[in-house]
Formats: sequence, C-alpha cells, structure tokens
Amino acid sequence: MSWIEWLLQLVTVLLLLAAMPFALRLHRQLAALRTEGTALEGGAQGLNEATRLAESASLRLRASAEAAGRQLSEKLAVADPLRDDLRYLVERAETLADRLEALLRQGRSAEAAAPPPVAPKTEPGSGQSQAERDLMRALVRGTAAGGR
Repeated sequence: MSWIEWLLQLVTVLLLLAAMPFALRLHRQLAALRTEGTALEGGAQGLNEATRLAESASLRLRASAEAAGRQLSEKLAVADPLRDDLRYLVERAETLADRLEALLRQGRSAEAAAPPPVAPKTEPGSGQSQAERDLMRALVRGTAAGGR
C-alpha cells in the first residue's frame, strides 16, 4: 500500500469517527419517534373507540326519547276525554252553584220578612225535663240566629 492509500484510509476513519456522534443522536431520535408513533397510534385507537361509544350512546338516547314520546302521546290521548268530562262537570257545577245561591237569597229574604217563631211557654211543672227545656231554648235561639 502506498502512502496515498494510507492517507485516504486515515481520512475515511476520521470522517467515520466524526459521523458517529451524529449517527448516535439520529438513532436516539428515531427510537423516540417510534415510541411516540406507537403512543399516537394508541391514542388514535382510543379516539376511535370513544367515537364509536358516543355514537352508540346517541342512538340509544334517541331510541329512548322516541319511546318516551310515544308513551306521552298515549297518555295524552287517554287524558283528553277526561279533560272534556271534567270541563263539562265544572260547567254543570257552576250552573248548580248559581241556582243554589239564588235560592239561598230568596230564602233569606223570605225569612227576614216572616215574624220570628214564638217558643212555647212551658211551666216548670209541666212534665218536661230540664234537658228538654234546654233543647227548646237552643232550637229557638238557633232559628233566630239563622235568620241573620
């Protein structure tokens, strides 16, 4: 071998030695990229799974909302005739209440025009007990008080 060959081999070795730190650094960066790529791939799979679960939950929610809507419609269909019946009964009750009020007014005006009833006079020895006399007094007072 000639000295030129030795010189070229020495330059090649020096260049290889200078390239080694760069090669090591490149190797570490590639390993980190592979690790991050695996994590990114796992994240994408997790995102796909979450999307699929959200879609299925959305479908279940829509189905339960439709079922609830159907049940509500059925209950409303049953409640409509009852509402109509109640409305009719309330109208009838109002009419009857008006008639009753008119009759009460007529009765009060007639009672005010009539003279108060006279309680029968009873003698202490007439055969009535004290309880019967008290009852008669209460009835007379109640009749007089009802006219007010």
